[in-house]
Amino acid sequence: MKVKDLKPKTGKVDITLEITQKSEPKEFSKFGSTGKVCNAKAKDETGEIAVTLWNEQIDIVKIGDKVQIINGYVSEYQGEMQLSTGKFGQMKVLGKGELPEAKEEPGEEGENEEESEEDSEEGPEGDYEGTDYESDEGAEGPGNFEEEFIE
Repeated sequence: MKVKDLKPKTGKVDITLEITQKSEPKEFSKFGSTGKVCNAKAKDETGEIAVTLWNEQIDIVKIGDKVQIINGYVSEYQGEMQLSTGKFGQMKVLGKGELPEAKEEPGEEGENEEESEEDSEEGPEGDYEGTDYESDEGAEGPGNFEEEFIE
């Protein structure tokens, strides 16, 4: 499936995309549980779509990564289509991107420089490549929770 083929209220979406943007995550509390949600943008050769990342997906998926969404769900919010793994979908990181996640804030340069280099070379990112991530929080189809937080 390609981005150009996606339509709102479509389930069972299997697609491979490249993550092009990622916003700051937001924390939420619902029914006594807490979690994180993050808006991202992803593209293929036919177009671009908003992607909602939930909980562990936020830390694992980086800008430039090639991801595969299996059994995803397309919703619509404020006229924009959004793709998510939903309650029953999975996300696999197929390849790690080379683009930086974010620029360093002023005044942080040089702090923990050794640790930062070590983390970037031997960090957890490599452990997740090609791993399935099932969503146990988040979207549950039309009228789902994500629509309350996506701006």
